[in-house]
Amino acid sequence: MAQVLLFTRTTDYRHASIAHAADVVGGLLRGDGHDVRHTEDPTAFRSDALASVALTVWLSTSGDVLDDEGRDALASWLADGGAWAGIHSATFSEPTWPEFERIAGAVFTDHPDVQTATVRVVDAGHPSTAHLPAAWRHTDEWYNFRSHPAADRTVLLTVDEADYDGGSMGEPHPIAWAGPYGRGRTWYTALGHEADAYDDPLLRAHLHGGLRSVLSPEEDA
Repeated sequence: MAQVLLFTRTTDYRHASIAHAADVVGGLLRGDGHDVRHTEDPTAFRSDALASVALTVWLSTSGDVLDDEGRDALASWLADGGAWAGIHSATFSEPTWPEFERIAGAVFTDHPDVQTATVRVVDAGHPSTAHLPAAWRHTDEWYNFRSHPAADRTVLLTVDEADYDGGSMGEPHPIAWAGPYGRGRTWYTALGHEADAYDDPLLRAHLHGGLRSVLSPEEDA
């Protein structure tokens, strides 16, 4: 059993889906036998507190959610072998902290109205995509990012910009990826705006596989 810190603090836009999403994500983790602490307290990110944590999940966080001590603690803990998973607006967090872009992989800029579009699997061998169809119709906020994820990130899912209005990334338009941060592991998905999306078995499989991939990578190799 591992200790997981589920973090949902917001200081900017707050998604109405957070409460249900936290129940679903926490349930997936607890179902695997893990001890989940759900918090919005930034002081949970301290070196001594993180020492016993295996994974932190940033679920639809937004704005500046940590203080300077917490930022230093998170970066050091992750670089030393921790695990970070980001869901939906996690990339809309910590806009004044440049290092966070290297943790999350990209920075959110904007999105069009919620629309249905086609999600395409890029890496079918990853635990977060292995149970998805090659092309998947899904309704969400399709995030645009300041830049594509860095070369050390593996893109897992893209969205077809020809299938909806408002995409600005070009093809391919990444929406989920994974990669290292020092000796640590990161995984991010932009999916998860609507509360009812968390009842979709395909999204749950995507989330479950992503969490498992960073928490117990040896089990998913």
